[in-house]
Amino acid sequence: MKQTIIADRVFDGDELHTGLPITFEDGHILAFDTMQGAKESRLSRLVTPGFIDVQVNGGGGVLFNSSPNVKGIAAIGKAHAKYGTTAFLPTLITDDLNVMHQAADAVAAALEQKVAGVVGVHFEGPHLSVPKKGVHPQPFIRRISDAELEIFSRQDLGIKVVTLAPENVSTEVIEALVKSGVKVCLGHSNADYDTVKAALDAGANGFTHLYNAMSALDSRKPGMVGAALESTEAWCGLIVDGHHVHPASARVAINAKPKGKVMLVTDAMPPVGLDEEVSFELFGTQVLRVGDRLNAVTGELAGCVLDMAGAVANTVNMLGLAPEEAIRMASLYPAEYLGLSHQMGRLQVGGRADMVALDDNYQVGQTYIGGELAFTR
Repeated sequence: MKQTIIADRVFDGDELHTGLPITFEDGHILAFDTMQGAKESRLSRLVTPGFIDVQVNGGGGVLFNSSPNVKGIAAIGKAHAKYGTTAFLPTLITDDLNVMHQAADAVAAALEQKVAGVVGVHFEGPHLSVPKKGVHPQPFIRRISDAELEIFSRQDLGIKVVTLAPENVSTEVIEALVKSGVKVCLGHSNADYDTVKAALDAGANGFTHLYNAMSALDSRKPGMVGAALESTEAWCGLIVDGHHVHPASARVAINAKPKGKVMLVTDAMPPVGLDEEVSFELFGTQVLRVGDRLNAVTGELAGCVLDMAGAVANTVNMLGLAPEEAIRMASLYPAEYLGLSHQMGRLQVGGRADMVALDDNYQVGQTYIGGELAFTR
């Protein structure tokens, strides 16, 4: 059915408009105008491109590792749609080979069944550095083998992202992964600067949750952080929750990188979308939620209860960025990283009707995924 939304304000990814009509049908935007026969509705909010999250471990009480199936993926997507996420990568943290196979099969099935929002998969591990493992289970951290390469090389998984530690994966393997369509991210790593540079030269083009679980920038040892900030080509995911990265450090990264190369991520865990302060189990370790912070009982930060709308609000309020730039960091820049900016990340004729309506406090009123109302407050 042809629909037209007329919002008080529309940010299309480039410019801010007042009272701009958006007409869409069959999941795509037809025109920035009213059209005969379209059902019209008015929104007293700001309409922006939908948010894109490349690192989503869980939500709605579900952890992807514990529910590596279509039902689990759909539940995670539904939880994040409340906060404006219209596209995401279900993210599997370090686990055994059987769970990796189950997760890959689930993502392939979710894509085939057109589960709302799913565009691919992110394998965060298992080829990581033990000293920088965070809450990733050490027994499953391992060298890469043909068994994992076979999973990563599948062509039915949509967009594939793999986070690895370059000191534990050769440049030849990184080159092979890139040739098979994998976007290689570097993270959970104690690698020195030269090792990181070699991985970038081999085709790696991203860094997973910049600053966190990676070798730090020092005057004589630039480490992974230094290589990430220096690179003009690689994208950096940034967790802006006030816990993972100090606001000053976040601003340094945004100022150092070329515009468009820092994107917001949530690293979200099961409590996202739940009102109560629930704890959950992660590989036998209890993870406790206190307010907007998650910690394992052993002390480490254990992912986030951050959502994308909250990340946008924090980027404005904590970091002092303009709202338009914060929105781009949640929509256009991840779309460009994933190679989806021809259809997502902007509101454009012919593009997907992925939209979110925000109030003045960046609270989500409505989320449209492919022109379908996925959430309304």
